[in-house]
Amino acid sequence: MKTHYLEYIQHSIVKAWNSPGLTNYKKNSYTYGEIAQHVARHHVLFEKLGLKKGDKVALCGPNSAEWGISFLAVTSYEAVAVPLLNDFLPDSVMTLTDHSEACIFFVSRDIWEKTDIARMPLLKLVICLEGFELLYAKDKAIKQVYDSLDALFQAKYPDGFGPEQVDYPTDNFDDLALINYTSGTTSAPKGVMLTYRNISSNIQYGQSEIPNGPDDTLVSMLPMAHMYGMAFEFLYQLAGGTQVFFLGKVPSPKVLLDALATVRPYMVITVPLVIEKIFKSSVFPTIRKPIVKSVMKVPGLASVIYKQIRKKLLHAFGGRIRTIVIGGAAINQEVEDLMKAVKLPYTVGYGMTECGPLLSYEDTRKFVKGSCGKPVHRMSLRIDSDDPRTIVGEIQARGDNVMLGYYKNPEATAAAFTKDGWLRTGDLGIMDKENNVFIKGRSKNLIIGASGQNIYPEEIEDKLNNQPYVVESIVVERDKKLVALVFPDYDRVSQKSLDSMHLAQLMEENRMRLNMLLPVFSRIAKIELQPEAFEKTPKRSIKRFLYR
Repeated sequence: MKTHYLEYIQHSIVKAWNSPGLTNYKKNSYTYGEIAQHVARHHVLFEKLGLKKGDKVALCGPNSAEWGISFLAVTSYEAVAVPLLNDFLPDSVMTLTDHSEACIFFVSRDIWEKTDIARMPLLKLVICLEGFELLYAKDKAIKQVYDSLDALFQAKYPDGFGPEQVDYPTDNFDDLALINYTSGTTSAPKGVMLTYRNISSNIQYGQSEIPNGPDDTLVSMLPMAHMYGMAFEFLYQLAGGTQVFFLGKVPSPKVLLDALATVRPYMVITVPLVIEKIFKSSVFPTIRKPIVKSVMKVPGLASVIYKQIRKKLLHAFGGRIRTIVIGGAAINQEVEDLMKAVKLPYTVGYGMTECGPLLSYEDTRKFVKGSCGKPVHRMSLRIDSDDPRTIVGEIQARGDNVMLGYYKNPEATAAAFTKDGWLRTGDLGIMDKENNVFIKGRSKNLIIGASGQNIYPEEIEDKLNNQPYVVESIVVERDKKLVALVFPDYDRVSQKSLDSMHLAQLMEENRMRLNMLLPVFSRIAKIELQPEAFEKTPKRSIKRFLYR
């Protein structure tokens, strides 16, 4: 039996009417009742403006309670939400807003000031996400509707708006709910079309497998305009009645740790980069000290040290953590080995925007190290190879989470599916007999060796990133040789007063040490140092296409 995500949220609103729901960290907060009242006000505005079911409404701004309220208002009105990442360039924001045919735009003031309304001619109304102020009205009649909103709302609800007035549509599973653009490129925009069924299936899985409630809190650190953050740091949290704290812009480590200590969340949803930074800066330097290494060889003492590390890490996360969910990219093997050794309650999931986002997941108690869980409910996965357990092939998917296609892009839609209707993920992997999924890399990153061997750069990078003074790396092919592009730990280089010659020598030692761990056909011929960190996607994976 399927449960609509709006049914979950409606139940939470009624049940937790006076409880805090959405909070801008160290700023303002909205109870579930206030969220519902603001949503209802937006509905009155939409109705008076003549907004119809299926009309497009764009949103662009940093994470905030107001962003969440606006999104909920749009989808519960049955308009189509078009969330845009706030770190898209202004040119992309304008192009995608126009491409989506949005007629209303909820946007932060900062982003709005960098755009040109002439580039978005279909817009009738623009509302500021900071306080819902009017930024633009196409004509006087629209402005008059906006200016009269208080009176219009009072006229519709003369006795006030209460829990009994909350009634969201749930008979629209197969209707388009949102269009989520996967990148800011403007040549051939790929707007993923997701239905209410796609979103509901994800939220239902979260509620059935990782239940939460009104006593729980969460710190949101992923972009709400990305499906990972939207589905599991926002909608799934509202579905359970939890309180979500938004940090706004990407937080510094200090701000994040302060928020975790204050909010004391029941769950941390993050990407590997954040976890790896914590381990590389706070854990590895301690356990790699000669004296600690010696102590850990004494029978029984290793478990004592691991217990202390676990206690310290859980305290840093606020002390109430039940689950640490990692997704968005592959996690470093050495970091995961240590997470398993110290018995952190972690799990690694797998998903993509085209599946809204979940493909696989497993409970922390059953999770198999190195995997990314099993196929989630209402989804099937297959490996396109002769032997899915041992021979790597493309991971393909079908089920309730899979998108309709790409908006106004039939060529890309056709290319995304096999002839028998399975979604091509572009990821390579295997599945064991228990259906645990093990990802080996991206098909477009695969390098073919001189004798036809498959070389997965991600596996080499995983080992290279564990070498001294390496923050992150990518492996590319040049003139039939493998070259590693490395962004070094320049802070540590500075602390040690190392010059460029000494750093180059250390990297050559890293290369030689790395090659001892690799088969001959996948050894690195050269390391090139990068002056700046690699550019990242919203889920903090490297934009590999920029580096060749």
